[in-house]
Amino acid sequence: MLKNEQIIKRYFNMWLSKDGSQLEGIFDKNIIYSECYGPEYLGIEQVRQWFEDWNRCGTVLTWNIKQYIHQLNQTVVEWYFECEYEENRSGFDGVSIIEFSDNGMISSIKEFMSKAEHEYPYGR
Repeated sequence: MLKNEQIIKRYFNMWLSKDGSQLEGIFDKNIIYSECYGPEYLGIEQVRQWFEDWNRCGTVLTWNIKQYIHQLNQTVVEWYFECEYEENRSGFDGVSIIEFSDNGMISSIKEFMSKAEHEYPYGR
């Protein structure tokens, strides 16, 4: 497993365990994190605050990695995410474009999502 893949897997597992103790070891202090539905967090302090606030109301049930695509200092990750937040359960497919700094830490994440339920208007 490549180093970037190990770091990403550690990050996803932090959500599953609700343990943010490794955030500073994964993210650059000037991280820019854009969530798939609009919010953006600037810097490690905002990412930590979001992690703590979100986990008070929610639980990540599944965050399965489907594939990685690597190019220079970027890794694209395709995944499936499922959670329960304020007693509402939801899930969706997604992609993250993750950029690594020269020191090997995540400096940028841009998330995109797609409905997990797909329709086939012309058949399969």
